[in-house]
Amino acid sequence: MLAAWCLLLTIPAIIYLGSITLFPTIALDSNLAQALYWLTSTGTAPYGIATGILILIVCYRRLTKQQFMQLVLAVSISMAATLSLNHFLKPYFAEPRPNATLLEQEYLLNTQDFYQQSKADKREQLGRAINQLEVARPDLSLSPQIKRHWQHEVGYAFPSGHTLFAVTLALAVSFYLLLAGQVILPILLMGWAITMGFSRMLLGMHWPQDVLASTAIGGSIAFSSIYLTQALWPTIDNLFISRLKTA
Repeated sequence: MLAAWCLLLTIPAIIYLGSITLFPTIALDSNLAQALYWLTSTGTAPYGIATGILILIVCYRRLTKQQFMQLVLAVSISMAATLSLNHFLKPYFAEPRPNATLLEQEYLLNTQDFYQQSKADKREQLGRAINQLEVARPDLSLSPQIKRHWQHEVGYAFPSGHTLFAVTLALAVSFYLLLAGQVILPILLMGWAITMGFSRMLLGMHWPQDVLASTAIGGSIAFSSIYLTQALWPTIDNLFISRLKTA
């Protein structure tokens, strides 16, 4: 698990330390961009809820009843922590997204004024700026889905909520799957978490430092949730589960 976390950290760390620019490097109306959009949608509300439920359903068939109940508790703790932390950190750091910064460089947006507006006003202003961008920069044409995604995600950049979600969920779930002798699904979950970070950077939603920090935070939350679950489980088992069995 630690090796998997290190792997998840290594890739965004190389991009960040190497000052590698990923946005804008792909055509945002290409098939690759569309694939990345659908991938990133697996972590976008409300589809992220469906993703989590689907993963739990798959795990239910592969774990013992006790392992599955521990998994549900660990995931519940970790998801509550990631949502709370993401909600607190974004306004604290107040970091503009790469796409908003690009629009500002093209004199189509003032990020300082933009982020002071209501969500509805920000979406309307961003829509106008995107239309103007496609006239000024034909090389930056956006697909309709990515246009909607840009207009939907108008909050601050740091941290990457999608990366937090994917890394935390992948690590927490993989721990219990590995305990049950499952290997293929944890590998797939690690791949999903890695490509989630790439999708956020390539689509102009997050900077490399956002993904790197979110991977570090997500791993810390996942391991803390697992530790807390394992520490509390004997008490939970004695107080609730054992009584239910004897009732």
